Amino acid sequence: MNSIVQRFENIKSLISNSNVKIVAVSKTFTYDNIKPLVDHGHIHFGENKVQEAQSKWSNIKKNNPNIKLHMIGKLQSNKAREAVNLFDYIHSLDSEKLANFLAKFQNAANKKLKYFIQVNVGKEKQKSGIGIELVDDFYSYCTRELNINVIGLMAIPPNDGNETIHFKNLMELNKSLGLKELSLGMSGDFKTALKYESTFVRIGSSIFGNRV
Repeated sequence: MNSIVQRFENIKSLISNSNVKIVAVSKTFTYDNIKPLVDHGHIHFGENKVQEAQSKWSNIKKNNPNIKLHMIGKLQSNKAREAVNLFDYIHSLDSEKLANFLAKFQNAANKKLKYFIQVNVGKEKQKSGIGIELVDDFYSYCTRELNINVIGLMAIPPNDGNETIHFKNLMELNKSLGLKELSLGMSGDFKTALKYESTFVRIGSSIFGNRV
C-alpha cells in the first residue's frame, strides 16, 4: 500500500464516528503526491490558495466530479468568483464583504456552496475570523439576508495550552445556532477536536508528510 494511503488509513482507524470527514489538506503538494489518495477513493481535499487550487484541480474535478474541494485559507474578496467556480466548501467565511461577494457569484453561477463561519476564538490580531460575540448577528445576516448555506463554524485555536477550552466554546456556540457540522482539528489536535464533536478534521502533514 502506498505510504500516503497507509497514513490516511491509520488516521481513519482512529476515528470511530462514521459521520466525521477527513479533509486531506493538499496545499503545496503536487498532484503526483495526491493521486494515490484520489485513486484510493478519497474525495475531500483542502487548499488554501485559489490560484494554486485552480492549476492543480480544475481538470481533475472535471474528470472526477465526486471530488469535494474545500477552501480552508484566507479568502480575499477579489478571488470570490474563482473560488465559487472551483470549490464546494468554504471554511473561511469571515466578513460581510466576503459574504456579499460569495452570495452574488454563487447566484450568478447557479451554484450552492456549503460554508463555515471562521471564528477567532482566541481574539488573535494576526488571525482572521469573526469575534465570538459577533457570530450570532453575522450568521443571521448570511442566512437570512443572503440566503447562503452556513453549515457550521470553523476555528484555528491559538497555541496557548487552552485548546480544550476553545474547542468546548466553539462546540457550544455551534450548538446554540442549531448547526450540525463543525470544522475543528488539524494534524496535531484532531483527536481532541473529535471529543468536542468536530465533523470535519483538516489534516495535512500527518497524511502527506512535512512540507518543504
